[in-house]
Amino acid sequence: MGKGCSTEAKALFGDKAKSECTKMREDGYAVEAGENDTLIVQKLASNPDAYGFFGYSYLIGNKDKIKAAAINGVRPSLEGIQDYSYPIARPLFFYVKKAHIGVVPGIDAFIKDFTSKKAMGPRGYLADIGLVPLAKEKYKAVRTAAVKLNIISIK
Repeated sequence: MGKGCSTEAKALFGDKAKSECTKMREDGYAVEAGENDTLIVQKLASNPDAYGFFGYSYLIGNKDKIKAAAINGVRPSLEGIQDYSYPIARPLFFYVKKAHIGVVPGIDAFIKDFTSKKAMGPRGYLADIGLVPLAKEKYKAVRTAAVKLNIISIK
């Protein structure tokens, strides 16, 4: 939204331009639905001129009701989300304090379970709730780091 803050708007709002140009509309043209993706899908299905943001799984699960918009000419796809070529794709960050390893009971087992194929794989329970699985190479790097309890950053 920052790119939409024109020179004229900056002149009009002065010091408040940044906050004014990035706040959500409250005039009925924008609806804050929070994390209720079902409500977003219903609103989009009832208004062909509306746009909404939600997880890829809801797009796939409702492709008979709604269609995806391209962002900078790129349409959403599993591959585009996995390699971040879809401009609004973003990773899930998972942090564990090294100081908790060996101190918090079960944390190492949790890390290993959370990064297992039954959790993170293409048919894992995290995919069942809408998370896009990592591409094979990235998954292997994450899994290896988790099993060895090493720090890793995936881009």
